[in-house]
Amino acid sequence: MRESWEGAAAGWGSHAERVRAWGMPVSVAMIDALHLQPGQRVLELAAGPGDTGFLAAEIIAPGGGSLLSSDGAEAMIEVARARAAELGVTNVEFKQLELEWIDLPTASVDAVLCRWGIMLTVDPEAAAQEIRRVLRAGGRAAFSVWDTPERNPWATIFNGALVDLSFAQPPDPAAPGPFALAAPGRLQELLEAAGFTDLEVSAVPVVRHFATFEEYLAEMAETSPSVGSVWRRIDADERAEISARLVADLVPYTAEDGSVSVPGRCLVAAAEA
Repeated sequence: MRESWEGAAAGWGSHAERVRAWGMPVSVAMIDALHLQPGQRVLELAAGPGDTGFLAAEIIAPGGGSLLSSDGAEAMIEVARARAAELGVTNVEFKQLELEWIDLPTASVDAVLCRWGIMLTVDPEAAAQEIRRVLRAGGRAAFSVWDTPERNPWATIFNGALVDLSFAQPPDPAAPGPFALAAPGRLQELLEAAGFTDLEVSAVPVVRHFATFEEYLAEMAETSPSVGSVWRRIDADERAEISARLVADLVPYTAEDGSVSVPGRCLVAAAEA
């Protein structure tokens, strides 16, 4: 898992502005749920390019508030570091951290953000418990995971084509992945078992818009570890076969001008330690 995200980091860096744009509804919902105050200390886990945490950094900056932006992949941290410099975010430090064992003192942060991370862990129960451990009493955490596969054709269309055309194996539903916590009630059960209270879960729609099919193809191949691992090892004829299948499957989401808009939906959970 670590190796796959180290390899995908360059793609997340080159597509960072687009990821920020289509992920903004999720980031805003998470930030709103934390009720942040100036002067607080915020931890972002599985930060990727870091943009959700950077929104928090602006709110907490007065009074010396600071953000700790972290990821399990060192290459992702470098992407976030470059993004912070580009955006002028100065009240931030960076650290490589794992969700299942967070190398921070107990009760050391006021709030935690974890966008699209906890469902990728080998042990989400341990991750939830660790997040609660590092939160101060009364501190808040916001999580987001992807909703069920049928609500996220942006992901299932490409991966489904790879499976149907025998370029990939069907995903193991019990393994870490984008839909590992998508089952109704699963995220709430996980957080309640870790001792979180005042729990609220809401659905947040997203739309991934691409000016052309080629833009869709490039972004998926360069940001998705599962797609990218296949795309890099196949030849031109095999890529053409997959592309033809994708064009057909994307017809319901393709406009007359050739642009592609594929819907998705996230679950955002907010809770108190």
